[in-house]
Amino acid sequence: MKEARFYEKLDDERVRCNLCNHQCLIHPSKRGICKVRVNREGVLYSLVYGHPISANVDPIEKKPLFHFMPGTSTFSIATVGCNFTCGHCQNYSISQPAEEDIGNGREVSAEKIVALTRNYHCQSISYTYTEPTIFFEYAYDTAEIATSEGLKNIFVTNGYLTNEALMAIKPYLHAANIDLKSFNDQTYLKICGAKLNPVLENIKLMKEMGIWVEVTTLVIPTINDSPEELTEIADFIVSVGKEIPWHISRFYPHYQMTSLPPTPVATLHKAREIGLSRGLRYVYSGNVPGDKGEKTYCYQCKELLIDRYGYQILHNIIKNGKCPKCGAIIDGVWDGST
Repeated sequence: MKEARFYEKLDDERVRCNLCNHQCLIHPSKRGICKVRVNREGVLYSLVYGHPISANVDPIEKKPLFHFMPGTSTFSIATVGCNFTCGHCQNYSISQPAEEDIGNGREVSAEKIVALTRNYHCQSISYTYTEPTIFFEYAYDTAEIATSEGLKNIFVTNGYLTNEALMAIKPYLHAANIDLKSFNDQTYLKICGAKLNPVLENIKLMKEMGIWVEVTTLVIPTINDSPEELTEIADFIVSVGKEIPWHISRFYPHYQMTSLPPTPVATLHKAREIGLSRGLRYVYSGNVPGDKGEKTYCYQCKELLIDRYGYQILHNIIKNGKCPKCGAIIDGVWDGST
């Protein structure tokens, strides 16, 4: 166990965790909502520091990040646990573990993660699969070392960390894909056990901090697929930055949502049309390999710039961050120097 960051000690050996916006009040011998932070006699500990449950080499497009160092590989790590309880979670077996399974397995140091990243010729580390916020101490130490060695760091996140935690990781966080699961507070509460507004505020704050931001919405039939809600999401993203890529992904029945059908591809096409019509420069459809919406087009002259199939780039004609046909600056981080 490692003592946690971002908590305050209260009376009767209780503690208040200030890592994420749940801000759990944790009694002695109890855990927070994430299950991986425990109060031992008035001291809060992380149970997952140095214990990755998953480590893989991924194409960066899988995060998904389409405008951050496209075509490169990223070393992806996760521990068990999550501060959300999403009924459609694709990784529920590790995000919602039994308490007795937490903190088991071999230990891998932050230094070792960085060394593995270099050994596999990856240009970045992605903290992903579950929720990087809940293994913050491990992610922070890894990201600090990685940055000193010229590597980039990426959070694939539900965006529920506190301002204090975000300010701490800022010097070492270069990009983030943030899930915006709905634009309805009641849906957030029902499906995820959380609130909408902290996510919106963190999207804005990350953008202000200069972190490269992309947003993903999993479009779920009858839950968040109405044209009105999709328009609200698009309008919000535009208000933060029209250059922010919006990934609209196809839902497949999973975990506690097996009674719902897969998202019709026509719904994704409509969502993409909505996003573009509201002023977003880049809107992508996900989980539909071969779809036109996987490709990057110049927002000005409509030239095909990056042709993709799934996570594979077939060709990329962006030169020096610009469209070679009309000269428009294509928003993103293209060479890893930013």
